[in-house]
Amino acid sequence: VQLQASGGGLVQPGGSLRLSCAASGSIFSINVMGWYRQAPGKQRELVAAITSGGVANYADSVKGRFTISRDNARHTMYLQMTSLKPEDTAVYYCNAEASLRELPSVAYDYWGQGTLVTVSS
Repeated sequence: VQLQASGGGLVQPGGSLRLSCAASGSIFSINVMGWYRQAPGKQRELVAAITSGGVANYADSVKGRFTISRDNARHTMYLQMTSLKPEDTAVYYCNAEASLRELPSVAYDYWGQGTLVTVSS
């Protein structure tokens, strides 16, 4: 399974961005999908995650500002980010727990390559 993240860029404080993560490959099913971020000098942290049934959870720092969603038919996940702050600056990674057609009973963890979000005036 390959994950392709896109949508990062430079935005001013208070602005918005929408990240996308498209999964491809020999996919049987995708369970949980999530967005993580890693700021310079910091550990990678969970931003938001969503189950195949649409149940979402968020880090306290982004609640009320970010919205995670997914399109199961297209194996795609989104992160709508609003009211962005300088502390949201980080490389954002998408993650998926997925099983392959060749081995549907086993789920593996997959990571995308990351997309840089910079919030600065």
